[in-house]
Amino acid sequence: MENERKPLHVVMFPWLAMGHIIPFFHLSKWLAQRGHKVTFISTPKNIERLDKVPSDIAHLLNIISIPLPKVENLPDHAESSMDIPYQKAQFLKIAFDLLETPLITFLENSSNPKPDWIVYDYASHWLPQRARDLGVSCAFFSLFTAATMAFFGPPQVLLNDERSIPEDYTIVPNWIPFETDVKYRLHEIKKNFEAPADESGTSDGARFGGSIDGSDVVLFRTCVEFEPEWFNLVSELFQKPVISIGVLPPSIEDLGRGSNDTTWLSIKKWLDMQNQNSVVYVALGTEATLSQKELNELALGLEKCGLPFFWVIRNQPRMNQEESQMLPNGYEERVKNRGVIYRGWVPQTKILSHSSIGGFLTHCGWNSVIEALCFGWVLIMFPVMNDQGLNTRLLQGKGVGVEIPRNENDGLFTSESVAETVKFAVVSEEGETLRANARQMRGLFGDSNRNRSLIDDCIGYLMENRGRKHSS
Repeated sequence: MENERKPLHVVMFPWLAMGHIIPFFHLSKWLAQRGHKVTFISTPKNIERLDKVPSDIAHLLNIISIPLPKVENLPDHAESSMDIPYQKAQFLKIAFDLLETPLITFLENSSNPKPDWIVYDYASHWLPQRARDLGVSCAFFSLFTAATMAFFGPPQVLLNDERSIPEDYTIVPNWIPFETDVKYRLHEIKKNFEAPADESGTSDGARFGGSIDGSDVVLFRTCVEFEPEWFNLVSELFQKPVISIGVLPPSIEDLGRGSNDTTWLSIKKWLDMQNQNSVVYVALGTEATLSQKELNELALGLEKCGLPFFWVIRNQPRMNQEESQMLPNGYEERVKNRGVIYRGWVPQTKILSHSSIGGFLTHCGWNSVIEALCFGWVLIMFPVMNDQGLNTRLLQGKGVGVEIPRNENDGLFTSESVAETVKFAVVSEEGETLRANARQMRGLFGDSNRNRSLIDDCIGYLMENRGRKHSS
């Protein structure tokens, strides 16, 4: 009983992508706020990108920086997936795998107190056995929906790489026992096959499989109530404890932090001048890369829809140019009275919390989906890569958004389809059902008290089961 009351020491080790690092950091703060010691480990540049640790938990949340080893074909400045084109992701994984030695050295020498748990990501397939040898329990933290992880399959399927060609992912696998549209379109999964999968020596499937199989418990950033059938299925497939910790919604403190920041104040000034529920917020994440034709059609579609929009664009690592330099000639001048083209980072959660927003044109990365549904915004879905296509099918099935029509084989689409889809979702009478469904999600995704209860339940499990092993 004394061991169960003693505060935990949890080590957090995310994959090198901001869409993974930020939720790991968010969970770290939740744990520290409840009196537990947390050691958060990443590389220098990624740590610089994080918010400052709140002063009231700084004594419990320790940030450890480990330099990323240099590897051939990986630019010197690259420490995150946002720093490189997705075709070079395997070289980032090679560098990530070289963090094994300094990480294990830290675990060996950490004794005040010794870590009880290490919470890790999908890429750390080598970590569970090494941690187990040191007597540290292992929790795999899935930043993917239960539907996505169930679609990927049980650990042995992943470890054996039983699906070897893109077409294998365009059909519903036989271990899913119910009717579903959750599967990839061919153009979506093809992008995942464009990167040289064997450069790091380990496929992504094997990384997922090893990380799940070696864990003592799997934590999910999802709501069981949102995808109950999928959560039940993934529990059966993994054959080990599976715990929902909720979606980690943005807190009032998070929304208030940086409220006087000049970037936010300039954005807020424009949003304040727009009508309520009128603005289409457009952001496709930090990794998605669009072709010249795709960018043109998207831009023209936003112009044709006639609605005010706020579009966040960024550099294209592969093309060494800003997306804004790829826009149609004269575009910004034509849309300047109702559209904002914003270059660089924005406080997305603050933007989505503004009452002028009417819908979110998104790539359907799970982080962005969570932020949107916390505020009840309808989704205009434009999946590009990774798990985004699976998320899109799940969300369309839940009736909270609509997908921009695209050719299933090559992903081509037209500006007309963009304009019509945006208007349908945001202002049409026919789209009111979608908007109403999305508004209802605020109670599920934005409930901080519910999320706090789920995290407390998770902490109770970790305290009760530290040192116990569930994996084979």
